[in-house]
Amino acid sequence: MSKILIRGAKVLGGEAQDVLIDGETIAEVGTGLSAAGATVIEAEGQILLPGLVDLHTHLREPGREDSETVLTGTRAAASGGFTAVFAMANTFPVADTAGVVEQVYRLGKESGYCDVQPIGAVTVGLEGKKLAELGAMHDSAAGVTVFSDDGKCVDDAVMMRRALEYVKAFGGVVAQHAQEPRLTEGAQMNEGVVSAELGLGGWPAVAEESIIARDVLLAEHVGSRVHICHLSTAGSVEIVRWAKSRGIDVTAEVTPHHLLLTDEMVRSYNPVYKVNPPLRTERDVMALREALADGTIDIVATDHAPHPHEDKDCEWAAAAMGMVGLETALSVVQQTMVETGLLDWAGVADRMSVKPAEIGQAKGHGRPVSAGEPANLTLVDPAYRGLVDPAGFASRSRNTPYEGRELPGRVTHTFLRGRATVVDGKLA
Repeated sequence: MSKILIRGAKVLGGEAQDVLIDGETIAEVGTGLSAAGATVIEAEGQILLPGLVDLHTHLREPGREDSETVLTGTRAAASGGFTAVFAMANTFPVADTAGVVEQVYRLGKESGYCDVQPIGAVTVGLEGKKLAELGAMHDSAAGVTVFSDDGKCVDDAVMMRRALEYVKAFGGVVAQHAQEPRLTEGAQMNEGVVSAELGLGGWPAVAEESIIARDVLLAEHVGSRVHICHLSTAGSVEIVRWAKSRGIDVTAEVTPHHLLLTDEMVRSYNPVYKVNPPLRTERDVMALREALADGTIDIVATDHAPHPHEDKDCEWAAAAMGMVGLETALSVVQQTMVETGLLDWAGVADRMSVKPAEIGQAKGHGRPVSAGEPANLTLVDPAYRGLVDPAGFASRSRNTPYEGRELPGRVTHTFLRGRATVVDGKLA
């Protein structure tokens, strides 16, 4: 592979430096670097980050290739600056066996745009009745370390306890979709003033918070790790903060859309704003931002949930839940966290690369931008401003809540082990 010299980039938002990539590795970091025959990228004013890692992506393959495929999903990931994604298990068939996770892992290898690590289901068929083949999935070629029934909650306390006990043996983690199903029957949006005014079924915050409270206590009881998916309420923040103060091994994620959007958007009845968990109040949004800044919430995860046009372009009650997010995630974090002064770019690297790689055990990702490390890198132009146009997305689906909205920042280059997957803002 040829050499690439990134000249004058602000590494983690700090002083401008040059970074020399030689093959799959960062060869040198410094100032005034040169290399004969190297391709030079002039990056003055741009931010260089370790490649982003998403712990929560829905790639839909196998079974819902009309929404997304591993190839289109990883192209979208690269466009958004991601070099590794974790693929959720709610496919058709469900990724609850070694065979299915190995298929997803192989498709990721073939795509070449980013690394794909499958997440295994906790229970067979996501039905919550019988533990899936957790050990077999871990021992497979895919080496699964994260397990989740995301899309559904492991609501049975005994089943959740058994899963936590099982993964403890090999250092795995259970990622919980916290939603008490009996409290959300018929729910259409956040329960509150807006749901009352619109006459839509309310989704109470306690449906999330009660499961989180139960699961952190279970994790403490068995001495295992639990990860909370798409945390969305101020109350959930306080529970996680309490659990961490107690020494419980819990981590949590927040989505970009829960950092920016509120339930007020639902007044339009536009199903693009229908998501699980639902958009919450301004108070919740502010609590989530503060918690991400102070480390109570460990990471940002996209919950990229693609749907075909017909599943969203319908009446609210019939519409599918979910939003695409890979291609806009970094821009939303820049607007909500960096431009508000809550995080610097080093903090963004920590929340969107370093810590998600640690939680998911993504080897070679989330590493320092220094000599000898794998060249998984993302180059961002923070001064860019542009309107979101889903017609230009690499994802197969277009269900973004940001269409026509101006967002800051643009990924100009993404490097996967030294190979440029995005060049000048376009897929290579």
